[in-house]
Amino acid sequence: MFTVYVLYSFSADRLYIGMTSDLITRFKFHNYKATKGFTTMFRPWFCIVVETYQSKHLARNREKFLKSGNGWYKSKRALSQGLF
Repeated sequence: MFTVYVLYSFSADRLYIGMTSDLITRFKFHNYKATKGFTTMFRPWFCIVVETYQSKHLARNREKFLKSGNGWYKSKRALSQGLF
């Protein structure tokens, strides 16, 4: 199983979109273990969306869509409307 997830930082009003095969471990890296990178600057992160897929290909396509201009816009809009 592969997971596409959306993290949100309340302190910075930022979204982060990613994909993994081990969500718990990846989430811990975003919030505690990583020492450099984008997510270290905006901790703590909260997982607001989780989608699971049977194949890496499908998960990657969904992640790419969410990171695209249209997907990013829809994600931010849903967040502002309280849909997450």
